[in-house]
Amino acid sequence: MRQKRKTDHLNLARLIEDGPAATGFADIHFIPNCLPDLALAEVSTVSYFLGEKFEAPILINAISGGVPESKELNRALAFAACRLGIPMAVGSMTAALEDPSVLQTYTVVREENPHGFIAANVSAGINPELALNAVELLRADALQLHLNAPQEAAMPYGEGDLTFRGFLENIKAVVKTSPVPVIVKEVGFGMAKEEALNLLEAGVTVLDTGGSGGTNFIHIESFRGNSREAYPFYNWGIPSAVTLLEVAEAVKMYTGKRKTAAEIVASGGIRSGLDTAKALALGANLVGVAAPLLRAYYQEGKQGVLNCLHLLQHQLRQAMFMLGVQSPELLQSRPLVILGETGKWLELRGYNLRDLANRKNR
Repeated sequence: MRQKRKTDHLNLARLIEDGPAATGFADIHFIPNCLPDLALAEVSTVSYFLGEKFEAPILINAISGGVPESKELNRALAFAACRLGIPMAVGSMTAALEDPSVLQTYTVVREENPHGFIAANVSAGINPELALNAVELLRADALQLHLNAPQEAAMPYGEGDLTFRGFLENIKAVVKTSPVPVIVKEVGFGMAKEEALNLLEAGVTVLDTGGSGGTNFIHIESFRGNSREAYPFYNWGIPSAVTLLEVAEAVKMYTGKRKTAAEIVASGGIRSGLDTAKALALGANLVGVAAPLLRAYYQEGKQGVLNCLHLLQHQLRQAMFMLGVQSPELLQSRPLVILGETGKWLELRGYNLRDLANRKNR
């Protein structure tokens, strides 16, 4: 059953369109700089994450593993990560922990990228010892714990894990025993500030926002089950731009209280270098990308994956040049105007949008 589900996820994630919820990034507007005072050649996308240097602020996010066709997919993703000098995460490793015969569909990433930054991936509810096994199997540099309650609720009858009780305590236990930084990732429905604070208090090092507007696993699971009972929930979640600001506020509050920095991966419908620039300007350290790479792989193989990532990086450099920004971290000094539904949501949640609109360039 697990292998069929994973195969279904691969096939449907590349065929079903994003949404129908919007990411909110269309409501985020840079104030253009008509005097950028630099050359495009001077713009660098070099970024830092968890103390390591990467050539671009892009994470190849969790996609798959555990089924035969995912082996070559993961090989192509690892090849691209190695060529571009960026980090990647594998898909959920529960299948390999239960059945060692599928382990190579994950470990192929180490064959292809022996010295790169790789994150293992398991459910946030997994036994801490098994979580450590996942890290060891990949010689992973980080451990990604995924949260996917809406997806589980939408799975065909008998498949979903409908008990999320005790997950926060389990995350605390994993953090205490993990030899590598722990990333908690939502799979497409976003994190509110309140839950983000709970996760930071639990010791989590990185929050991956996973907002709505990109791949919709409620839609995918209802399609798999040939059921329309989940249709009212197709717009469920916090839009990607909104959840990023919610999480950034939580990180700011936590850092101010604990004097301990946490980092953010923005994911969920990041589809261009301009989306990437907006996410970085809103407080992300990296952006996570998955579905566009999956589609590129099925269209053009590993070269398609490389082309997709090169385009993202190039568009990011273009945006930075037009804003007069030489390095990605300086995007957080550029003023932003937030309009539309995103602006309304944030105002009701108490955010001061005037401060963002009047940021001073560094």
